[in-house]
Amino acid sequence: MIENRNVNIITDADGKKLVLINNIRFKAKVRDDWTAVEEYLKAYIGDFYEIEETSEKIYISADFPDEYASSESRIALKGAVAKAKANASQAVPELIRIATNPEHEANRKEKHKTDAVYGWYRYNIRFALPVYDDKTGKIA
Repeated sequence: MIENRNVNIITDADGKKLVLINNIRFKAKVRDDWTAVEEYLKAYIGDFYEIEETSEKIYISADFPDEYASSESRIALKGAVAKAKANASQAVPELIRIATNPEHEANRKEKHKTDAVYGWYRYNIRFALPVYDDKTGKIA
């Protein structure tokens, strides 16, 4: 478990859970340092987390950090969305815990024929990050 994380699960006005990530750990202006994100994620390897909605146990394998930081979908991200994904790495346990609405998707790529032969499950998650004023450094 990674120490000094400032992450909370809260409930919005509609009764839906979201993860509030209170610190911006990855602050790069032009390009987030995905090597640092990948190194950070290595601390989760070997851990199990449970999805509250389904009671499924999720194991964090050794290929998770590279997949999170180097996947095709991540590479396509730019700007604030990329920064949000980088900072969401701080809340992996909580994001797994609040995951909802599982949807199965068949494997479509040859490269996943051994690790996802039966396909994937995708879930919905929600998280929030503070927005800081660049000039003052205070929450905007």
